[in-house]
Amino acid sequence: MRTIFLSLFSLSFLFLSCEGPEGPPGVPGVNILGKVIEVSVDLDQGNGYQQVVTLPLDIEVFESDAILVYRHEGVFDTADIWTPLPTTYFNGGGGTFLYTFNHTYFDVKFFLDGNFDLNTLGSQWTQNQLFRIAIVPAEYGSADWSMEDIEQSGSFEFLGN
Repeated sequence: MRTIFLSLFSLSFLFLSCEGPEGPPGVPGVNILGKVIEVSVDLDQGNGYQQVVTLPLDIEVFESDAILVYRHEGVFDTADIWTPLPTTYFNGGGGTFLYTFNHTYFDVKFFLDGNFDLNTLGSQWTQNQLFRIAIVPAEYGSADWSMEDIEQSGSFEFLGN
């Protein structure tokens, strides 16, 4: 019994050390990265608590791309803290205010809105607000697929439990 075990153990090392021929090289992939820009804006009574920022011309944005916006909240251990918009805050008097945005493929419009007089907000909430605009490349997908079409396409990987 011991010799059978030792023989099988030795054979397992033989098979583990075997290598076959190298397969054909794969098709080169596409390297697409999103773009990120940071802007500082004032949202006060002078501009109606809104400001439009035009995206730089050297950044190509398509209508199908996703545009995400984050507000700089501060720093923790030298790392910036970014909060996604829209974000709602509560003031001490029971009111709420929020930062939000809308966009086209060539600009982003920032808004500050609330259910109380926004003139009572301190300048830390209205002046020099730092926002990060992330442009994520995307393309329109087909919404006409059934679950059977998706399963048959081979383009998706289904993970089991």
